[in-house]
Amino acid sequence: MRTYGRISTSSNSPGPWTVVETDAQGNDDYVWLTTLIQCLLLNYGESPFFATYGIPAEQSLVQQVSPDYYVTWTQQRFASHFAALLISRQQLPYPAYRVNVTTNQGVKIQATVAI
Repeated sequence: MRTYGRISTSSNSPGPWTVVETDAQGNDDYVWLTTLIQCLLLNYGESPFFATYGIPAEQSLVQQVSPDYYVTWTQQRFASHFAALLISRQQLPYPAYRVNVTTNQGVKIQATVAI
């Protein structure tokens, strides 16, 4: 399995695209985690292949309503690929979601995704 993700080197510019693949033992947790984060950064209906993926972040910011429904929907779609998955809204100066993942190998990962 393979996906692509960006590794941000600074807060001002996204980094280069990086390939994330299934490792030699057949674990694809990092592939699914990268896909989940890319899905949270995707606008709803933006993908030509998966039109129901993404969240309406831009419209939500204009209306001052968090896209919690779409984030919950995304969490439910990806939950089966991990031992545990929790996505929660952050109370920061900017809109963001905190992703807490426990992989199938027991590795705990936390990431903040700004929308």
